[in-house]
Amino acid sequence: MRHDHFPPPAPRRGSALTAAALAGVCLTAAGCGGGGGSGAGPATASRPASSAPSSSPSPRRPAAEDASPSAGRTSARPLPRGPLSGRTVVIDPGHNPGNRDHTREINASVDIGTGRKECDTTGTATDAGYAEAAFTLDVSRRLRTLLEGQGARVVLTQDGDRPFGPCVDERARIGNEERADAVVSVHADGSATGNRGFHVILPAAVNGGGADTAKIVAPSRELGERIAGNFVRLTGSAPSNYIGGGTGLDTRDDLGGLNLSTVPKVFIECGNMRDPKDAALLTSEGWRRKAALGIAEGIGSYLKK
Repeated sequence: MRHDHFPPPAPRRGSALTAAALAGVCLTAAGCGGGGGSGAGPATASRPASSAPSSSPSPRRPAAEDASPSAGRTSARPLPRGPLSGRTVVIDPGHNPGNRDHTREINASVDIGTGRKECDTTGTATDAGYAEAAFTLDVSRRLRTLLEGQGARVVLTQDGDRPFGPCVDERARIGNEERADAVVSVHADGSATGNRGFHVILPAAVNGGGADTAKIVAPSRELGERIAGNFVRLTGSAPSNYIGGGTGLDTRDDLGGLNLSTVPKVFIECGNMRDPKDAALLTSEGWRRKAALGIAEGIGSYLKK
């Protein structure tokens, strides 16, 4: 479904998105031709409860969290020289397909800087059973290919290479330890039927416990605005009609993946898996290709500024 009439989202400050955000920086020749048709994932008020049972969490950090940050998650092939050479991007595929089989581990409580939350969640799924964790891996891998084609070093927080997780605090730590120029956490929402569209989640100003986002709030907002503008242009999807007041942007202070980040980071909820019309997009390989391109061009626009 096309939404060419829908203007790209404006930031909450009330001003329009920057010209660079709207125009983007094309990563491929095809991209220049225009578009067509949650740490624990962001648990919005309308998101169904995780399917993980409420058994007592293990007080011990899961063993799967002990891997080094980039082990097994970077491409082995040599990178070409390109406009993103010398840049590091961390892509965080939300949830993990194996989380459903490790409910005790993902229910373990971890520090998110301003409190404690579960390690991770199982994520949502379409009514037909297409899991958010499968969607996020698919889009993230496509995104990695696009960015590496422009010379960027890309690290995935997980690539289906571990039994569950990572926990929300480790997801943030990977980006920090890689000194990433940008981090994007890929998700899809699980809201009510009729709630449609994407939104980008930005870090709020948080200072408490082990969290201090003062230095990343502004650059993260710019990253989010550029992704939102390009996502509209290349997917034809409209900004969320239920979160963000039509801007496609939402600021939150309750996500460990954002609170604990010391580098620019955003989440993107690419659509609502529980709405049949959005689900038809999210399960379409062609649309997922456009979603990855929209995110990639937003990141490229931000990094090339």
